[in-house]
Amino acid sequence: MPASTPPPVSPGAGAPGTVLLAGIVGSTAYGFAHAGSDVDRLGLFATPTEELHGLDRPAESYVTTAPDLTLHEAAKWCRLALNCNPTASELVWLPDDLYETRTPLGAELVAIRSTFLSAPAVRRAYLGYADQQFRKLLTRDTAEPAARRRAAKHARHLVRLTEQAVRLHETGRHLIRLPDPERVRELGERIADRPDSAELLLAAAAERLSRPGVLPDAPDRRPAEAWLRRVRAAHYRPPA
Repeated sequence: MPASTPPPVSPGAGAPGTVLLAGIVGSTAYGFAHAGSDVDRLGLFATPTEELHGLDRPAESYVTTAPDLTLHEAAKWCRLALNCNPTASELVWLPDDLYETRTPLGAELVAIRSTFLSAPAVRRAYLGYADQQFRKLLTRDTAEPAARRRAAKHARHLVRLTEQAVRLHETGRHLIRLPDPERVRELGERIADRPDSAELLLAAAAERLSRPGVLPDAPDRRPAEAWLRRVRAAHYRPPA
């Protein structure tokens, strides 16, 4: 684990179920982190199966800021991943050294990660998130130093999202730890100074994503369904 990464936390503390997979995501995972950066953690948990049988649905997400941790229930995570949600999908593509919890069921999920991917969902989700960053850039007043730093952050993530989308579309692989984060950082600084320049980047990504790629037109839901049923069976405790 990188030297700048703080000691592992216990994501199971206070979680409404059994944590199956959890790790460090966000700027630390991408290679953007600097002294004072927040460390974001993401994971998924299994609700006890018997709690799914009542009138009220258990909570599907658990969020805390001390530490910065988000956990999604297994079924919710699968739905997000089948739609190629960029944030949720990171969890199954992390470098090994960034996992803090990886149970056998968590490892099984990592093994079927490619089955969640589809070309339309990657295009829609990643370009959609990148466009959100672009719109924030256009409305950000960068006269204040704090606002300028936030603008640069939006720009970095815009660059990251477009490049990750193209890589997924063309190779079927999701590279979380960027090979050249300093290049992305420098490009983000330039875009923060001239937000309109990001339009060319977005257009170029959209054009490449319109070409034939390696991803299918729809995800294969069967492995996710089978995995989730194994999770439910493993976490069912019949009444005494």
